[in-house]
Amino acid sequence: MAQLSRSRSLLGLTLLALWGLALVGPPLALARWRETRLAELTAPGVQAQWDAFRADMRRASDRSGPVQRKVPKSLEPPELVWLRDFFLLAVVAWLVLAGVLGGFLVFVAVGATKPSPRLLAEDEPTGGRHGEK
Repeated sequence: MAQLSRSRSLLGLTLLALWGLALVGPPLALARWRETRLAELTAPGVQAQWDAFRADMRRASDRSGPVQRKVPKSLEPPELVWLRDFFLLAVVAWLVLAGVLGGFLVFVAVGATKPSPRLLAEDEPTGGRHGEK
């Protein structure tokens, strides 16, 4: 019985550690990637490419044809806007969603490994509190 209890608590601790890594790992990786990409996206050539793309879309939207193009409204590249303005929102959304889902899954996994009271009562030797006559 003690062995089962130890293995259950080891499983619970392992799952909690994995859950913690799943919560912290992706936001840290995203933060490192963000720094690299922001440095690349603030280069002068990137804005010129975005302006050229918007001008191209403006010319393509004037033509009649089966596909109507829409000119992007953003004056800056969308990736730059997302990484600069919405990074914190993305991290909070990850923490909330992965936190709730991961916490629930850890709770279910630990609960699924817990022996039922009926099985515990059947393991007791006769003459114990349940077997007295």
